[in-house]
Amino acid sequence: MAMRTGYQVITDRVISLLESGTVPWHKPWGGPERRPRNLVSDRPYRGMNVFLLSAADYESPYWLTFRQAKQRGGWVRKGESGCPCVYWNWTEKTNEESGETEKHAFMKAYTVFNVHQCDEINYPKFEESKREFTPIEACERVVTDMPRAPPIHHGGDRACYQPSSDSVHMPPPERFDKPESYYGTLFHELVHSTGHASRLGRPGITDPIAFGTSKYTKEELVAEMGATFLCGHTGIENAVIDNSAAYISSWLRRLRHDNRLVVQAAAQSQKAADYVLNQKPEEPPDA
Repeated sequence: MAMRTGYQVITDRVISLLESGTVPWHKPWGGPERRPRNLVSDRPYRGMNVFLLSAADYESPYWLTFRQAKQRGGWVRKGESGCPCVYWNWTEKTNEESGETEKHAFMKAYTVFNVHQCDEINYPKFEESKREFTPIEACERVVTDMPRAPPIHHGGDRACYQPSSDSVHMPPPERFDKPESYYGTLFHELVHSTGHASRLGRPGITDPIAFGTSKYTKEELVAEMGATFLCGHTGIENAVIDNSAAYISSWLRRLRHDNRLVVQAAAQSQKAADYVLNQKPEEPPDA
């Protein structure tokens, strides 16, 4: 039961992140200094915990449990929601047939809080290493020339498009590993924005959709395929193709039972890229 419960906690958290527009394993910004770590032990988290905690929108990489906060003389603020983590342990059981002692691994879930969710906690102030960001002229032109473009807000630790406010939110450009990664991520969110009712009115954006459905999968494919078109247009596709291919692959695994979905998504992604580029789609030749 403990193992099933632990798995379900993590599954629910991943689904929640995906439904809010955050893909935990698709994050080409930050660096080793931003890797989540426990405040008390100063040990970095490992495995799935890295993805779960990195997806949270906090500036500090330091986390601790409710009990650790109390032991430090502070407390978690009332109303704050923690983030689930998991750890593996071993239990020993005697095999009734052989009489030998066997070890079995099991997983347990626990909750941690970022230091920004706590009061009266002393922690090392995070100083991010400065990166040089050199704008890419061709990419800047695409962003600047997009018709009826949504506002783009920089700050925090998330990249997402919010249909309710029709706005794109991005981490600061200097946080990305390289300029190409910044523009590839921005193109992904701008393609999402083309689905707004004031632009192309795509069902994956205008209608509420649940994670795991065909519409959700199609919209993610539209966004990443459209971003790939834009990267090709600006000449940066070779620098981001590995991330893009891995991301698309993660969604293609859901498409085995719908052989039309990829073709439909590709057509919509081309239409979205044309919109961003302010280009009229070419008419098909007469038969």
